[in-house]
Amino acid sequence: MVFASPLVAAERPEIGIWPENKLPAGAKPVPAARVEQLKKATDAERIRYVETPSITVYQADKKKTNGCGIVICPGGGYNILAWPKEGLELAEWFSSLGVTAAVLKYRVPRRDPDARHTEPLQDAQRAIRLMRHHAANWGIDVNRVGVMGFSAGGHLTVMTGTHWDKPAYENIDAADELSCRPDFLCPIYAAYLGPDYKDNVAKLGPLVRVSKNTPPTFMAVTADDAFRGAQAALLFLELKKHKVPVELHVYASGGHGYGIRPSNNPVSTWHHRLADWLKQQGFLKSEK
Repeated sequence: MVFASPLVAAERPEIGIWPENKLPAGAKPVPAARVEQLKKATDAERIRYVETPSITVYQADKKKTNGCGIVICPGGGYNILAWPKEGLELAEWFSSLGVTAAVLKYRVPRRDPDARHTEPLQDAQRAIRLMRHHAANWGIDVNRVGVMGFSAGGHLTVMTGTHWDKPAYENIDAADELSCRPDFLCPIYAAYLGPDYKDNVAKLGPLVRVSKNTPPTFMAVTADDAFRGAQAALLFLELKKHKVPVELHVYASGGHGYGIRPSNNPVSTWHHRLADWLKQQGFLKSEK
């Protein structure tokens, strides 16, 4: 793994987000015995242990590139990462739209069950800044860098959009002089939006701090996904109250954890609605 190397066309480099893989002060380790267990349990669909966070960068299709960039946060309860289904497959799709995508391998499993998003938020803020730091090399407009996430990654997405004014770590280099505020948010079937990370109540928790400066937001969820549909609706109302541009799609069924894999269920088309929204909001340029 390399740190912040220039992106070469047609490559999908995995780039360590922290210089020399040195984590911010206060990083909590996972016990060594558990690390070995987690590594052995990792498979093609799930990453179960991350100690050195990184981004895997998918350069936009050169024929369609439009300057938009996005950080993708896979879900997995802050315990695992659903790596291809909620990460790499989305990056491929964004690349076809002309968007440069960076799939974030943030720290899992949870280091602190009472503050499970703390270290992932450090990683996400750093990833946003690195996208802007490398904007010239990667063909990105620094004013069109968004964040998307699924389930726990959807919660992390909301945290990046509502806590950007409180950096989660001390600046360490020039990249950290740049803003960590996303230009748009795409929390998809977001989890843990209730008090104490609860999904079983129709209520938003105090960590969801919406203001007039919260970025424009697109959400997709299903009505049969516990109380996540209700929580998404409450977040929609909060965003509307603060006059933040927002679009919410609630599908009748589909459950949880579907990504963009095809099915006979209409929820499988949610990403096409996202493409429409991104274009309407000006984050994607119309094809010439």
